[in-house]
Amino acid sequence: MNATGKLLGSGRSADVYEIDDAWVLRRDREGWGDAAAEGAVMEYVRGHGYPVPRVRPTGSRTDLVLERLSGPTLLDALVDGRVGAAEGGALLAGLLRRLHAVPGRDAANPEARVLHLDLHPDNVMLTPDGPRVIDWSNAEDGRPGLDWGMSAVILAQVAVGDEALAEPAGALLAALLADPCGLTGDGLAEARRRRAANPTMTRREVELLGAAEELVRRTAAGAGG
Repeated sequence: MNATGKLLGSGRSADVYEIDDAWVLRRDREGWGDAAAEGAVMEYVRGHGYPVPRVRPTGSRTDLVLERLSGPTLLDALVDGRVGAAEGGALLAGLLRRLHAVPGRDAANPEARVLHLDLHPDNVMLTPDGPRVIDWSNAEDGRPGLDWGMSAVILAQVAVGDEALAEPAGALLAALLADPCGLTGDGLAEARRRRAANPTMTRREVELLGAAEELVRRTAAGAGG
């Protein structure tokens, strides 16, 4: 197990610690992830030019050493007004399209692509060198429609809630689903099922899924998706 420095931040299932000026350690608290597999998929997409942090192998399922990034998350930039909702949604859509342009890892399944499955504003860092996508713990290979569905449902859950970010989340969703959009009906249905089964979801978040799915469908229909 790697020694830890100062705690830099915590998410739903992991903590991030300082190593030095160039590297950080992300440690999975719950033991659900596989750091080696996550690092491998990050290195694969990075090798095809996709914007992710560099990683170093640790030999651990729970510890992942990552390049230390500077800059706000897209979520922080949206809250602070440095990025508008239309721009933020378009950025997310562009990152999804760019990811799904990376050649798949399974030659026997030519339709499969690497899917992030958790691409939302808090998982995009706005560095001086451009956006970087973080937290690949849910990544797998599959059809791109599922990736679009997951991002859309995540935004829609916020948009149908009663918190301050509800209105901008709706605008983000509209920009995400503007043409060209890779959302599919099957992808949306599977995304809702997976969100409902996600053990990190609160009861309230699960309760919002029906309204969230309906909002995604209305928004996609309005955009011609």
